[in-house]
Amino acid sequence: MGLNPNPASFDTLVELGELATTAGADVVDRVVQRKDSLNPGTFLSRGKLDQLKKRAKAKEVDLVIFDDQLSPGQSRNLEKMLEVKIVDRSELILSIFAARARTREARLQVELAQLEYLLPRLTKMWGHLSRQQGGIGTRGPGETQLEVDRRAVREKIAFLKKKLQSVEKERQVQRARRRDFHRTALVGYTNAGKSTLMNSLTGAGVLAENKLFATLDATTRRYRFPEGEITLFSDTVGFIRKLPHHLVASFKSTLEEVVEANLLLHVVDASSPTASDQIEAVYGVLEELKSASIPTITVLNKADQASETQITGLLAHNSGAIVTSAIDSKSLGELRSMVQEKVKIFAASKQRGFA
Repeated sequence: MGLNPNPASFDTLVELGELATTAGADVVDRVVQRKDSLNPGTFLSRGKLDQLKKRAKAKEVDLVIFDDQLSPGQSRNLEKMLEVKIVDRSELILSIFAARARTREARLQVELAQLEYLLPRLTKMWGHLSRQQGGIGTRGPGETQLEVDRRAVREKIAFLKKKLQSVEKERQVQRARRRDFHRTALVGYTNAGKSTLMNSLTGAGVLAENKLFATLDATTRRYRFPEGEITLFSDTVGFIRKLPHHLVASFKSTLEEVVEANLLLHVVDASSPTASDQIEAVYGVLEELKSASIPTITVLNKADQASETQITGLLAHNSGAIVTSAIDSKSLGELRSMVQEKVKIFAASKQRGFA
């Protein structure tokens, strides 16, 4: 069940439902708040709150998911008034990342993002972390349990950041070895088909699933063109609208593959009814990463599932885009040729000492 104050963004509720399903929830209803300003205390107006409470009770709802980030106070007030668990979009995305994390680095990154999100939201009902530590000096004179919990979380955050710093040093060593190679990073909205395209281009064998955020770790594969040119293709974590800031910050080392790329392949699900919005969302994240100026080829993927009208509309607003289907190797020839031309330019500039 989701809510969104912006009537023009109802499509985001469809996406919110997909996120909720990915996280294991059953979506039974959607509610939209049509209002220019939000209630600072409860996010919703009193009338909408009463309506939501009645519908939640009638359908025996035990979880309400909001499509925007709630303040700690709003979450507490809503849980008290609605008598159900409240989750916002950021917390939902973080929980999906936690379930998807497989490698040590991904788990560290997600845990850090979760703790930084939860720190200002600690209440007496949230786990007593200090008891897990035990020992003399755990609790000082006059400290409340909430203060102890906050201190424990801050210490854990510092510990995780230190761990990630060591991982980042390892990544820097790996990137230093690749400095002389041309690097191509696949970026795009979650579930746009980046991993499938990576596999089709390179035979990488990257896990490719029809799921949101199936890929959390950057995978890099060396590819040699028939004429001998080499590029390093990197598959990256998918982007999404309203991506939690803590998540972007925590995944900094993974996203360095994007920042340091010589070429970006912006993979778009051409069959999606919200493809244009997804393109804008990806550009927004690239802006945040200060990577929007990197040469980019827009790849309209899943052409086999898209209508002619969809393809025509996207081409009209994305000059120079390539239409492909990652599952059809014949459609990838033009894309390979474009990447190869970029690699040749890179190689020539290196010979002249410019790269």
